[in-house]
Amino acid sequence: MNRLTISVDGTLTEGRPGQTIGGVLLASGRSVWRTSRGSAPRGLFCGIGVCFDCLVTVNGDRDVRACQRRASDGDVVETQC
Repeated sequence: MNRLTISVDGTLTEGRPGQTIGGVLLASGRSVWRTSRGSAPRGLFCGIGVCFDCLVTVNGDRDVRACQRRASDGDVVETQC
């Protein structure tokens, strides 16, 4: 089975080709990777790119929707907590 590895806040995390970053995060047991301005926990909510709850930084690009961005081997993901 093919695998890919991304770095999430400095921790190597494995996923499968075709998974979104949000999918890799959920499969690794992470359901929260951002907080709102009011400090409420956020992660994957709508899963289709309508809301902005799943925002992460990918390879230096801020505010990427984790539900829409397919993970690529070697991606560097930073949560926005």
